[in-house]
Order: sequence, then structure tokens, then C-alpha cells
Amino acid sequence: MDHQAELFVALQRLLPKHALSRLIAKTAESKTIWLKNLLIKRAIAAFDINIDEAASGNLNDYENFNQFFTRALKPGARPVDLDADALVSPADGVVSQAGAINKQRIIQAKGSDYSAGRLLGNREDARLYENGTFTTIYLSPKDYHRVHMPLAGKLIRSRYIPGDLFSVNDKTAQALPGLFARNERLVCEFESEQGQFALVFVGAMLVAGIETVWSGFETPGPGVVRDSDFSHQDLRFEKGEEIGRFRFGSTVILLFQKEQVDWEESFKPLSAVQMGEKIGTCR
Repeated sequence: MDHQAELFVALQRLLPKHALSRLIAKTAESKTIWLKNLLIKRAIAAFDINIDEAASGNLNDYENFNQFFTRALKPGARPVDLDADALVSPADGVVSQAGAINKQRIIQAKGSDYSAGRLLGNREDARLYENGTFTTIYLSPKDYHRVHMPLAGKLIRSRYIPGDLFSVNDKTAQALPGLFARNERLVCEFESEQGQFALVFVGAMLVAGIETVWSGFETPGPGVVRDSDFSHQDLRFEKGEEIGRFRFGSTVILLFQKEQVDWEESFKPLSAVQMGEKIGTCR
């Protein structure tokens, strides 16, 4: 195992990760003009953010740093593949892993896997995805941070699961077993014409929050799992429609049932993807 990765995880264990994230959240919400403009300029330079794609390149149009970080893009910047059988990427990012679910085991990194039951917070729910397929997409700070529907579907339930806030970058994924089932996350399950699927927002260190279009900001609660039933509401979303956003870099995980989708040959670990591009085919 990479000793640098092990050291990075060890250092994270010592940090007050939740306190740091709350501090970042407070700073990112500041409306002090000089501070939020300084933060935006530093972020653009440090992460090589393509501001030309943004709906607005005028820093004064952003009330605070969070508004910039979750910025909208210009119309047409992310065309969505509307073919009926096309499964599209829900976000910009890099493919961390993609492949088959072995019974209920999901690959995290080479030589490391974790339980779908732990990820979803319910072993019975995970049975639906036994021997199905999954992908993990990592959003770095430079990426577009809104999350969209990979398929048209109806939201049936969500589950907020409190947890740690470790970094979700590649080094941590290699060195920390069960990373994505440890971190704070929001599990969303949808019904579609192709069958039920799950989309999981995974929080991370310095992520100031997860926000959805149906519930707004998901406020962390100490040790409290929150289940929400939306099956009696008509919360339907088209493929490519926005459903949520991260207030800093993080990860999205998709789970599909057995024989539900096939990945594109080009869709593999370390490949870059953009929201709306075809990543698989529905059977």
C-alpha cells in the first residue's frame, strides 16, 4: 500500500473534520465583497477553473463563494444525450471506479471493496442491487458541482446518513477501507422505465453541504439517520435535469440492478466525464 496515502489518512484522523467543514461553510457564505471575491479569484487560479463556461463571469454577480462554487453554466455547455437507451453522467468528474457489484460488494480501489448495505444504510435495500452494476465519480474542486439525473425517473425515497468527513480523493480511497460507507451521505432512490436505481451524494472533508431541489440544504444531524418517503409525491425529473449540488468537491455513486445497464467501453477508471455525456446503455 502507498505509505504516503496511509500518512494522509492518519493526518485526517487527527483533524477536527466536522469543525473544519463548519468553518469553511461559514466563510463560504460570507457576503463581505473583498473576502468572497478574493476566495473566488484564488479558487479560479488554484484549481484552473474554466470561468468561460459559467453563466456569468462577473464576480459581482455572486453573492458569496458558495454561489460561485455551485455556479450555473451557459446554455448548451453540457449537452445531454437524449437517446432513449442512453445512460448519462450525472456530474462532471473523474471515474474512480465502475464495474459489477459482486453479490453486495462494491469495489472502492484495487484490492479493496465495501458493502452496498453499509453504503445505503440498509442491507435489505441493497439486495435489489445484488450482482448489478455501479460507478463512483469523483468531483474535484475545479469541476461543475451540480448533480443531474442520469435517467428520467421519479424520486421514491431518500436517506440521510451521518458519518465522517474524510477526503474522497484517490489516495484516501486506496488507504481507508469502506471510505464511502463511512462518510456522511444522502441516498436517493428513483423509479424509472428501466427499473429502480440509486444515486448517492457522498460528503467529504471541507464539503460545506449537500443540497437537493426537493428538500433544500441537508442539515447534518449528530448520529441521526433521516428517512424520507416521497413515493406518494409526484417528484419526477427528466434525464439531465438538475437534482442537487455540492458546496465543494465530493463524490456521486450510482447503483443499478442486474442486467439493467452496460457501460461504454471508454467509461473506465481515471477517465474524465462531463454531465450529460453517454456513459452506458440501458438494456
